[in-house]
Amino acid sequence: MPFLDAISFPHEEELRAERRRMIETMAELSDEEFQSGRTLCSRWAPRDVLAHVIFLDYPLASYLPHGPRINAANQAQVERARRLSRDRLMEWAAHWADRPSVTSRAGAAFLLGDLGMHHQDVLRGLGHERTVPDTVATAIFREGLQLSLWLNRRVLRHRLVPTDGHRPVGRGPEVRGTREALGMWLAGRDSVKGELEFV
Repeated sequence: MPFLDAISFPHEEELRAERRRMIETMAELSDEEFQSGRTLCSRWAPRDVLAHVIFLDYPLASYLPHGPRINAANQAQVERARRLSRDRLMEWAAHWADRPSVTSRAGAAFLLGDLGMHHQDVLRGLGHERTVPDTVATAIFREGLQLSLWLNRRVLRHRLVPTDGHRPVGRGPEVRGTREALGMWLAGRDSVKGELEFV
């Protein structure tokens, strides 16, 4: 539908920019890191995380055949992409960054948090750091709030106090930290716990 190309969706450009930043991260990894490096996603290497976020551009083909079994769909995506060489996967990623699907453009406000979180999964898993862009940090925090509702309910049991520019959320014992660290913790990435202050 060509007319949709003329529509600008909220956070679409931020999504494109974060996709390009993730590709830059992947390009800087050694072959060993890319193929089998540790990430915060259990049993997934950086190439697997990249494949997963690429497949989010194809929700019907990727998820519909698996019904409500989201984990099975995610694993099927990863296994399919493992048959591709690094060069081929990176070529696909370049296309993915420059030409997001219409569904991803329309859902950019939601997908930005998911993408930012998975980018951090790779960086943190390998012991690398970056300055998280402000819009991405906020999106990661929002993503953590949403995921926590069905993953671990932390959002319902704590008052979350970002130390870098967002209003507190919730009630209960306080947890303080950056938006990124709070979002990662809410989403079950317990390795960030040392960066948080539990009051």
